[in-house]
Amino acid sequence: MILVTRLNGDSLAVNADLIQRVEETPDTVVTLVDGSKLLVAESVDTVIDRVRMFRASVVAAAEDLRRGTSPPDLRLVGPEDGGK
Repeated sequence: MILVTRLNGDSLAVNADLIQRVEETPDTVVTLVDGSKLLVAESVDTVIDRVRMFRASVVAAAEDLRRGTSPPDLRLVGPEDGGK
């Protein structure tokens, strides 16, 4: 899941696997696979960075599980995680 901000300032967690596309029109519109659309305050680049960071955390957690080195640390990816 990634954190995004609605235009009214409320935070929203979005399943990154359900994002079909992100576009600026000039507001950023996140379209989900079911066709629903979300207007968010973040830029397209920021949404992409958060999705990338979330996916990287899934891969890292899977590798940790494979090695048996530590429990996975899967969590929401938002601005405090470097996702701009």
